[in-house]
Amino acid sequence: MRSQSEPASAEPGAIARPPLVREFLLVAGLFLVYKFGRQLATGHTAEALHNAHRIWDLERTLHLPSEVDVQSALLHGDTPVHLANTYYATVHFPATLAFLVWLYLKRPAHYVWARRVLALVTAAALVLPFTFPLAPPRMLAASGLIDTARVYGPSVYGPPSSDHLSNQFAAMPSLHFGWALMVAIGLIVATRSRWRWLWLLHPAITLLVIVGTANHYWVDAIIATAMLGSALALIHPPHRTATTAVRGTRRLVSEEPALVGAGR
Repeated sequence: MRSQSEPASAEPGAIARPPLVREFLLVAGLFLVYKFGRQLATGHTAEALHNAHRIWDLERTLHLPSEVDVQSALLHGDTPVHLANTYYATVHFPATLAFLVWLYLKRPAHYVWARRVLALVTAAALVLPFTFPLAPPRMLAASGLIDTARVYGPSVYGPPSSDHLSNQFAAMPSLHFGWALMVAIGLIVATRSRWRWLWLLHPAITLLVIVGTANHYWVDAIIATAMLGSALALIHPPHRTATTAVRGTRRLVSEEPALVGAGR
């Protein structure tokens, strides 16, 4: 006879983690698609700059806050702008990877959900550079913005004419912001702590960084948010864990569905 104190994970229907090797290959593939997929849409310099003017004028028509004001706040000293450049260059990939690893180890069902959402958003984002190439605001002379990474460092981009590792004319959407927002949403959904809402600081800081360093427009983050929202509407998260009473005692019972077809 099973003891009432036996952990919920031992109950029938407990969530099993997807095979590690397969998941490693899937996640590595996701990162490689993001890193190298946009290179297929390189070029279109004149069109990208023309679209940059259109986005800049649209933002002014919509009375969105000026990116110049955010950058001006960073330029009050070398330390804030250097920290912003460092955040842009070093936090994006490691934070997303750490998020997926933690979910895989602690919340397998949430991991599968998050991986699918990120894959869908990334795949959709790779279409836009083909249909709407966009130069970042640091390349738009009319904006009055400077390339803070080039001036203050560190920088992840070389000169556009010789940079063969990235497509600098793929500013829309901002996957920096889209992924950061998914990390926050995923951790809020998957955890119970009253402090979990503080994870929203990550996308908030990311938004200020991508705008203040002149790598993205506000609209880039808005489009990324819309794409993420669409993906979340299509791919629903697993249920939370609930507490139930059993013969006068309390124990945790997982409401998460079994990972049927988790490999798909």
